[in-house]
Amino acid sequence: MNISVIIPTFERKHLIGRALDSVLKQTQPAREVVVIDDGSSDGTAGWIKKAYPSIILIEQKNRGVSAARNTGIRNAKSKWVALLDSDDEWLPEKLEAQVKLLQKNENKLFCHTNEIWIRNGVRVNPMKKHQKFGGMIFNECLDICRISPSSSLFCRALLDDVGWFDETLPICEDYDLWLRVTAKYPVLFVDEPLIIKYGGHSDQLS
Repeated sequence: MNISVIIPTFERKHLIGRALDSVLKQTQPAREVVVIDDGSSDGTAGWIKKAYPSIILIEQKNRGVSAARNTGIRNAKSKWVALLDSDDEWLPEKLEAQVKLLQKNENKLFCHTNEIWIRNGVRVNPMKKHQKFGGMIFNECLDICRISPSSSLFCRALLDDVGWFDETLPICEDYDLWLRVTAKYPVLFVDEPLIIKYGGHSDQLS
């Protein structure tokens, strides 16, 4: 399975290396890694060019995370797309576990995983209300966003059906898209914590 990894970033020169290293350490290699620098002024683009010359880098004016993700997906060469926020990281078996599950369920087009939360440097346990599911989960998603972008792996053809990230939304753009996806499609869920979500830094929106 060919996979394009899409990483939007803005002013994250100090964090994105961790995300990129976690992709390069995957036991299931990605076909390509695409970073979209959404108008950073901290030297992110120049640093990536020097430190990660094999990474595909797209630079654009600051238009927000939805536009950055859409740009990356449109430029992706693979049928399958995995998202990763530049302040998160994957555990090494993340893509491999998802690919194995998708290969056993060839009619499914979306897969997500469980996660580890780190807040201000301390591991915290997600509350019961944040429990994640597989299947037709639209009703379960109505009260709270249950899919993290960094855990998602999906067939890009889904977006041609349900629509892309809404570039007019300043926040919750992922929740909006996941609701459109889960309203029409079942999703697969790997109940293993295969991503690490970091929070508590000042530039985080959620």
